[in-house]
Amino acid sequence: MEAVNELGREAFVERFGPLFEHSPWVAADAWSDRPFADMDELFEALRAAMYAAPRDRQLELIRAHPDLAGRAAIEGSLTERSSREQSSAGLDRLTPDEYEAFTRTNTAYRERFGFPFVVCVREHTKESILRVAAERLEHTRDEEVRVALEEIAKIARLRLEELE
Repeated sequence: MEAVNELGREAFVERFGPLFEHSPWVAADAWSDRPFADMDELFEALRAAMYAAPRDRQLELIRAHPDLAGRAAIEGSLTERSSREQSSAGLDRLTPDEYEAFTRTNTAYRERFGFPFVVCVREHTKESILRVAAERLEHTRDEEVRVALEEIAKIARLRLEELE
């Protein structure tokens, strides 16, 4: 941890910023909480920075996530991490019917909440993702913001573990 604690702000953000999809501000905000005793404490600082952000910033973070099996995946413009994560659940190998189901789900979700459906895909299969999405469409917007941030924290934690 000594090496992490000695990182300047720019180097810290470069290393840990990608844990949160296109949102390096989370790492920038957590940097001032150094020194960290261990990776758990580092993660808690990152998580706390995400939750301490104003609601509009949290919504920007949620909106930074791509649709699952969406246009970015087809065009190949996902981040390397997102691409690996989506393929871990088989989202890169959908049948035409499955692709249509994801497209319908993504559209319904965005229309209802104004941001993409975010789930830690490494904890799911393509079938369970669609099932969870249908359940979450019943949430209020506030409930769904809370759940989306929880899912983003899970994603970031797994990404951090890959760095260790």
